Amino acid sequence: MSSSTSDLVALATGAVLALSTGALAQSAPLSAQDSDPRVMGWMQGFPPPADKLITQPDSNYFSFPKLRWSVCHLREFLPTEEISRGLGAPVPLNYPSPAEFARLSREIDALTFMPIDGTEPMTWEDSLYANYTDGMLILHKGQVVYERYFGCLEEDGKHAIMSMTKSITGLLGEILVAEGVLDDAALVRDVIPEIGDSAFATATVRQVMDMTTGVQYSENYSDPNADIWLYSRAASPLPKPADYTGPDGYWEYLQQVKPEGNHGDAFHYKTINSDMLGWMISRVTGKSVTDLASERLWSRIGAEQDAYQTVDGKGVPFAGGGVTAGLRDLGRLGQLMLDGGEINGQRLFPKEVVDTIAAGGDPSKFAGFPTIPNGSYTSQWWVFHNDHGAYAARGVHGQTIYVDPTAQMVLVRLASFPQAQNGFIDPTSLPAYQAVAEYLMAR
Repeated sequence: MSSSTSDLVALATGAVLALSTGALAQSAPLSAQDSDPRVMGWMQGFPPPADKLITQPDSNYFSFPKLRWSVCHLREFLPTEEISRGLGAPVPLNYPSPAEFARLSREIDALTFMPIDGTEPMTWEDSLYANYTDGMLILHKGQVVYERYFGCLEEDGKHAIMSMTKSITGLLGEILVAEGVLDDAALVRDVIPEIGDSAFATATVRQVMDMTTGVQYSENYSDPNADIWLYSRAASPLPKPADYTGPDGYWEYLQQVKPEGNHGDAFHYKTINSDMLGWMISRVTGKSVTDLASERLWSRIGAEQDAYQTVDGKGVPFAGGGVTAGLRDLGRLGQLMLDGGEINGQRLFPKEVVDTIAAGGDPSKFAGFPTIPNGSYTSQWWVFHNDHGAYAARGVHGQTIYVDPTAQMVLVRLASFPQAQNGFIDPTSLPAYQAVAEYLMAR
């Protein structure tokens, strides 16, 4: 395999889930309407024309605008494991009457808000296109009040959720902590002895969960020598080049991580923490994170669809970003959080799990995110510490499950924004969420 091909495969396993192209910095990308996969004609026809093919590994399929098709088709590029919903019938979501639903949709679309540092108001509907939204679902008091699909996503489709995967991993970890299965005060080496001399060895489980570890890992995608590329090559599920001498798989990479700074000093967003947590979850339960997510979540929330999760060459699920799922099932997950671990009349885990997450981490350790000035991070969830007590699962290119306890609102957005940084999206998203919350509270 050539080095260039290897690099593309590397993008496909880790960095691809947070990649943006350098060309975007030089010219404005196509609009959401113009880059719609149906407008672009990606993969249409039998066979599609050569210039409309999106393939692996000889094409950078996660570059914009191709990513607007690829986010709904990751399973066609990468091996995955299923997160089974089980064999029971799905539990339907609660909807208002068609007339009431249509009225609510019109009123929400017409809501206006002022973007952060903006000079002109924006409507809710305009914000959906500005943020390249593929799917939007809003629940209020357990009832669906808004649901729309765009781009590659349709009602029965699934979408890559990027780093929202971390929040599923973190939720599983927090459940195990609450149940006494995982000791968050233990050192990583006490749970995973084979971590050896890795910088992770002397971190606590809690420091891994809250990403306050002192480990060397750069996710600067513009730097060709950044650690993310080494990690992605290690995680590639495709055969390694003949001259490859690096680590093979997520866990082998984690055994070689070097120290940088002190554990517990500050929050540093580093994906390797999520995979370290995934390894510890698997060790204490004897199950993969995919099987555990099925057993504890997907098979019990009344899900409509199986989810799936990408794996490395050894079958280890990507606990930091590999899940693809349906919009409504993510709404069910958000409702489960809003209701403190209960759904469909069943308690799935102790209420203290959600209480711990919603309370957040130490804001004094959280810095460098100007769109979340008072925020914190705990158990792989983002906590805003705003007047509504909101917290969220977040992923690059615009993925979110936003839980607003005060408004009794759950909002799920799936998107394919051209750039990976959510800082570009927050100015027209966070105030939009607040506007909808206030509207719903005033109903």
